[in-house]
Amino acid sequence: MNTRSVQDSAKHRPPGVRALLSWYFEAPSQARRALLAASLGWALDAFDVMLYSLLLATLLREFHLTKQTGGLLGSLTLVAAAAGGILFGLLADRFGRTRALIASVLLYAIFTAACGLAQNLWQLALFRLLLGFGMGGEWASGAALVSESFSPESRGKALSIMQSAWAVGFAAAALDVAIVLPRFGWRAVFFTGLAPALLTLYIRRQVHEPEAAGTRSPLTLRPLFRRPLLPLTLALTAMNAACLFAWWGFNFFVPAYLSLPPGKGGIGLSAHAMTAIVVFMQCGMFLGYLTFGFIADTLGRKRVYIAFLVLAAALLAIFAMLHSAIALFLLAPVVAFFATGYFSGFAAVTADVYPTAIRATGQGLTYNTGRLASAAAPFLVGGLADAHGFAAAFLLSAAAFLLAAALWTFIPDHRARLS
Repeated sequence: MNTRSVQDSAKHRPPGVRALLSWYFEAPSQARRALLAASLGWALDAFDVMLYSLLLATLLREFHLTKQTGGLLGSLTLVAAAAGGILFGLLADRFGRTRALIASVLLYAIFTAACGLAQNLWQLALFRLLLGFGMGGEWASGAALVSESFSPESRGKALSIMQSAWAVGFAAAALDVAIVLPRFGWRAVFFTGLAPALLTLYIRRQVHEPEAAGTRSPLTLRPLFRRPLLPLTLALTAMNAACLFAWWGFNFFVPAYLSLPPGKGGIGLSAHAMTAIVVFMQCGMFLGYLTFGFIADTLGRKRVYIAFLVLAAALLAIFAMLHSAIALFLLAPVVAFFATGYFSGFAAVTADVYPTAIRATGQGLTYNTGRLASAAAPFLVGGLADAHGFAAAFLLSAAAFLLAAALWTFIPDHRARLS
């Protein structure tokens, strides 16, 4: 083969993994450490928060709860997460991203472990409320830290990696429950939730405040509600509320749907079968998170976001009608790919919209006010599942995905800005 043929062949050869990740390897080491810290924080956030969903069937029996009451506790956590996200967004802009990140991780780790000490419903509700503050704060702090550690051109990809860590944490939680629950009981499962506290040692020693964070801003939300930011703040919040309502309405009850007996509305799978489906589902979720940023950077965030939401609604409607373990095993990761992957784009969109001085505040407010509105999902979906079965409940989540897609009409397709 002559030299020209070799050169032509090289031009058409698919880029290697290192070439696709050149933006990462070319980034400063401090940026890579920030991405690792935020990703671990988000993964461990998922690990702690989703332990409750994975233990829901057990807790319903232990505390003699209805599905709606169990969902109400989930809603309570989301309400607290919304408040925590807004508060920690303000604190991250005022006192620094890394300090806020450390405080949020400690908060959700300590009170997840405390859930294992609960002796009644009210104690469990209190601990779920307090861990919710840390859960909400971690995303606001971590997203701002990553957004400002990478250039605008690579911001979407970096945030996709951070967001994909949620699936890793969710899968780890499923494995943790499968291993610990049958041997040591549900209380020991919650005690394992203290492990994320160790992450704060790494953050304190290895991660520094990004230079882009600039000067400290006052503790105020007013700039977000003035023009030209007001219409975008409202639209982003409404769209994210619909997305989060759909996500929590679906994912919160999947483990219970799979494990509860048919007489209680489930399909009666064994603990091992339920764990297998949930873990396989996280594989699809991980790929969805990871690839969204790369696809959106090529085709545009708006059109890819809408496509994911519409496909999520259609696939979830099919999922709601299935009762075969094999069919659910095969479809679950595909549903999770589209019904979760779009979250990778939200932090990038809001990072493009809000200036540096109020970026964490803007991200924290829009994401977590949306989370506040979506806090009704576990309660409403749980009530619908009690009254009409899980199929009707999951169809409500599918409708919320379609509403989120429609709300994108009011959001422009922002391109990464150089700031």
